[in-house]
Amino acid sequence: MNWITEALPPKIRSFLKRETPENLWVKCPESGQLVFHKEVEQNLWVVPGSGHHLRMPAQARLEMLYDGSKWEELPTPDVQLDPLKFRDVKRYADRLKDYRAKTERPDCVRLTQGLLKALPVTVAVQDFDFIGGSLGMAAGEAIIAGMEAAVAARTPFIMFTASGGARMQEGMFSLMQMPRTTVAVRRLRDARLPYIVVMTNPTTGGVTASYAMLGDIHIAEPGSVIGFAGARVIEQTIREKLPEGFQRAEYLREHGMVDMVVPRSEQRETLARLCSLLMNQRAPAGAAA
Repeated sequence: MNWITEALPPKIRSFLKRETPENLWVKCPESGQLVFHKEVEQNLWVVPGSGHHLRMPAQARLEMLYDGSKWEELPTPDVQLDPLKFRDVKRYADRLKDYRAKTERPDCVRLTQGLLKALPVTVAVQDFDFIGGSLGMAAGEAIIAGMEAAVAARTPFIMFTASGGARMQEGMFSLMQMPRTTVAVRRLRDARLPYIVVMTNPTTGGVTASYAMLGDIHIAEPGSVIGFAGARVIEQTIREKLPEGFQRAEYLREHGMVDMVVPRSEQRETLARLCSLLMNQRAPAGAAA
């Protein structure tokens, strides 16, 4: 007999049985270190001991970037909900509704404008929590709208990528977003405006094959997986063992695919400096630190 459950009165049992929140601790994927969730959150979602960069929520990333954590949210274009009437284990339309309720966002791309060290910028962030940040019609339209907003406001365009690739439930409509976003990047070039890409973990598939690799400057977060096909698929295709660290940010920097690998704590300073140089502008004295 369990004397706590059988002998003690209900009020005392409820006092002794206190539930521990599920997200109280975070385990580092590299070192196995257990860290308080709040400590990781305060450290920009980087494990203090190992420096491992965990996936960062879109909201926290924007708060980290903008002066005073303030920005203007730009609207994203509406698109047809389910053009192919796709269904696997559940209807695609129902899956979209579930993710929209979960994230409180229409799709995986958020568009914003604000000040970065007193310099106006337009920023798009891909949210991996929305169907793996997959590129569909809504995401493609949002990215195009963001680039057009940057051209209209004459600001640099900064893109934070996080995606598993194209959205299979939209078939060819998803694949068409690759050339369409490529054309939008060309408009930025014609307007002589900087396009800076920050690749986070993971950036793969059709996203890598289009706008993620078309930036004027490519920045990657430490340890990020960046590539088109997965490493296992490549090994099975070429029947050879891939080099150590293949498709990681540091490997790509060594081989010229990425310009720099920048820790999250230094990204704000780095992006502000790049925007200032590329726009030939100097941040005003007394700009927000």
